[in-house]
Amino acid sequence: MNISEGNVIAVDCGTQSLRVIVFSKDGNILAKEQVTYKPYESPKPGWAEQNTEVWWTAFCTAVGRIKQNSPELLKTARGIGVTAQRDTVILIDREGNVLRPAITWLDTRRAKGSYHPGFFMKAVYKLIGMYEKILHSQSGGQCNWIQENEPEIWQKTWKVLMVSGYFNYRLTGIPADSPASIVAHLPFSHKKRNWAGKNDITYKIFPMEDEKKCTVIESGEFIGHLTRQAAVETGLPEGLPVIACGSDKSCETLGMGCINTDTASLSFGTTATVEVCTDRYLEPLSFLPAYSAACPGCWVPEIEIFRGYWMISWFKNELGYEERTKATATGIIPEKIMDRLLDASPPGCYGLMLQPYWGASLKDHYAKGAIIGFGDVHGRHAIYRAIIEGLAYSLREGLEQLEKRGRFRVKRIAVSGGASKSNRICQITANILNRPLVRGSVTEASALGAAILIAKGTGIYDSVLESIKGMVRYERTFFPNNEYRTLYDGLYRIYTKIYPMLKDIYKEIREVTGYPS
Repeated sequence: MNISEGNVIAVDCGTQSLRVIVFSKDGNILAKEQVTYKPYESPKPGWAEQNTEVWWTAFCTAVGRIKQNSPELLKTARGIGVTAQRDTVILIDREGNVLRPAITWLDTRRAKGSYHPGFFMKAVYKLIGMYEKILHSQSGGQCNWIQENEPEIWQKTWKVLMVSGYFNYRLTGIPADSPASIVAHLPFSHKKRNWAGKNDITYKIFPMEDEKKCTVIESGEFIGHLTRQAAVETGLPEGLPVIACGSDKSCETLGMGCINTDTASLSFGTTATVEVCTDRYLEPLSFLPAYSAACPGCWVPEIEIFRGYWMISWFKNELGYEERTKATATGIIPEKIMDRLLDASPPGCYGLMLQPYWGASLKDHYAKGAIIGFGDVHGRHAIYRAIIEGLAYSLREGLEQLEKRGRFRVKRIAVSGGASKSNRICQITANILNRPLVRGSVTEASALGAAILIAKGTGIYDSVLESIKGMVRYERTFFPNNEYRTLYDGLYRIYTKIYPMLKDIYKEIREVTGYPS
C-alpha cells in the first residue's frame, strides 16, 4: 500500500438528491453535503425527464458548502469520481451542449423499434422464449424513441452519455465512462465490457452510430484532469484527477466489500436488488446480461425488484396517516415509528403473504403485485409486516436463482440502502434468508464504492482489493433466529408458488386493461 496521505471526493448523483462526500483513506466520512431536487418533470403522462443543469447545479452547490465549511479537504483531495443512477441517457452536441432533457430510468414511453427479425429468426426467438423480451427491450430504448420521434435531435447528437459520463465530460472535457456505468438500453456488451459488435443482438435492437459512443475506461482508472472551466464553475482545484467509477448499484456492491460469491449484496433501496460479484460471466436469468462490476474483470449478476423498498413509502403515504401524524407531533421520522408495526404481528403474519411486484418483475413485464391470506386478525400492521417479509421472500428467491445458475453457495449477506438502517427489517431478512447479514459502518455504500475506486486510481492503494481492505468495515451482524426456521421455510415454499399460479391471470388483466403497457 502507498502510505501517502490524502482524501478522495465521491459524487453520488441519485434520482432525488445528489451527495458530495469526502472520504479519508480509511473509509471514514470527513464531510458530506446533500442537495435534494424534484426527481423528474413529466411533460406528458408516463414521461420522466430531468434538466441536466439540476444535477450540475446541485453538484456545484454541494461542493460550495464543503468549501465554505472545510476548505482544506478540497485542497488536499487526491481525486474525484462519480457514481450515478442507471439507464438515464443524455445527448450532447460537438460543443458540449445538452440537446434535450435527460430521459430517466423511470420513464415509461415506448418506441416502436427498428429491428424486425425475419420469419426464421422470429420462429427461433419464439422457440427459446426470447422474442417477446426482444420486443419489450427495444421498445424501452430511450435512443430508439428519440430516433423515431425527434430525428433532428438525433442528427445533431455527437455523444450519448450516461449521468456519470456527463459529469466526467463536464469535469474533464473527455466523453468517457466505465463499463460498470453503462447500464442502459444501449448497444453495450457487458460480456466483453465494451461496445457490442455488429453480430450482437443488442447492436441490432439498439442501433447507434459508432461516433456517438463514448470512450470506455475501466473502473479505477484515470480519465483526465479537472479543466480550468470546471474549476471555475465548481470551486474544485484545477488539475484534480478524475477517476472512472461505476453505477450506483455496482459501486454499492463494491462498497459493501462484495468481491466474490461468498458474500451477496442486498440493496434495500427504491429498487431492491440482490447481486454477487463473480470473475466469470453469468447471466442471472435467461437472456438477461450480467452487468460489468466496478471491480475490473468481474461481473455482477443481479436480480431486481423494481419498486423494492419504495413500498415503505407507498405504505406510509397510502396507509400510514397515523404514523405521519405521530411523526409531526414527536419529531421522530415516520419510518422509525413504523418499525413498531413490525412487532404488532407475529413472524409469518398468520399466513398473510405479499408478492411485491408493484412494479413489473424481470420475469414478466406484465406481472403485478398480490396480497393473499387475509383474515380477521389482519390490520394495517399486518400489511406492513407482509411487505417487509414479501420483499425478503422475493430477495431469497433471487438469491437462490443466482446460486443455482452459478453453482455456488453464498455464506453471508451484506446489506445497504435506506431500509437497512432498521434493525427489525435487517433481522427479519436474516431470518427469512437464513444467512448472517452484515451492515456496513458507512451507510453511503455507493459513494464508498466510488471512493474505493478513486483511492486505487490515485495511488493511495495499489489495487481495488487493497482499497477494500483499507476502507470497508461492518457495524453489526444479524444472525438468523432458528426459532422461526420451520415457519419461514414453509411459508417461502408457498410464496414460490404464488407467481406461477397467478402468471396467466396477470397476463389476462394486462390484455383487458392495457396496464402495464
